[in-house]
Amino acid sequence: MEKSNYIRFDWAIKRLLRQKANFVVLEGFLSSLLNETVRIERILESEGNKNTEDDKFNRVDMLAEDSHGDLIIIEVQNNRELDYFHRMLYGTSKAVTEYMKEGESFARVKKLYSINIVYFDLGQGEDYVYHGRTEFRGIHCNDILKLSASQQKQFRGTEVGDLYPEYYVLRVEDFDKAAKNPLDEWMSFLKTSQIPEDAQAPGLAEARERLQLERMNREERASYNAHTEALRYQRSVIQTSLIEGEAKGRAEGEAKGRAEGEAKGRAEEKAEIVKRSNKAGLTMETIADITGLTIEEINAVLKR
Repeated sequence: MEKSNYIRFDWAIKRLLRQKANFVVLEGFLSSLLNETVRIERILESEGNKNTEDDKFNRVDMLAEDSHGDLIIIEVQNNRELDYFHRMLYGTSKAVTEYMKEGESFARVKKLYSINIVYFDLGQGEDYVYHGRTEFRGIHCNDILKLSASQQKQFRGTEVGDLYPEYYVLRVEDFDKAAKNPLDEWMSFLKTSQIPEDAQAPGLAEARERLQLERMNREERASYNAHTEALRYQRSVIQTSLIEGEAKGRAEGEAKGRAEGEAKGRAEEKAEIVKRSNKAGLTMETIADITGLTIEEINAVLKR
């Protein structure tokens, strides 16, 4: 059977999944991840939640509120960032304070989930989905600090940690297994943009219907093609530069001596990566992360 072409999730979340009629797709994804039924009430606007496309950053933020009043950040990141974990922390902190009115009781602080879908190696580990939450554990008795009976009546949860932000990291490129459960089916879709006919995960049936490329109008198709081409070009720039740089370094190392040649080859390799990455529109911070050069060294290369 011929495979259908579906819209990439990172582009769909910029446009289609912000529409109330398509919340069911997001709800299915979140329900599969959080292992509970999620209903989205509305998409909130914040500084990081803009309905725009910026291929220099390949960054997508969505801030939603569910039926419990909890906040959910969904972020998709294609390019590697060394300080990404810090950005996750900053994002949750900002969202918590942004939705507190001046003078409100601390009891009004909202529960927050940070969902991070990344297409690069983030941290070191063997799994493809990680869950982080705050835990208050006794250093002598090894018990978990729980909410009092009155606190449990006022707030949702039984442990103190239930009140704090929770983080999910989905390392899409590390998923290489046969889908055995709803979350795996979603991971497979995030990686391949394909939905098998026998997929049973919540939201995928609706995604199969609503995220088909054929449903796009001409303007949407042009925008989508530009987005995917930018992703393809940026990845190609980095891969090609690394391959060519290594080859050039080896050749010069043989001709002029291993130590001198390898050093020069590495320098030229980084210079080539800087030039190609800058042409592709990558930020100085991203180029610095890729090459290990300082901003000053990168500027010096670009001025040659």
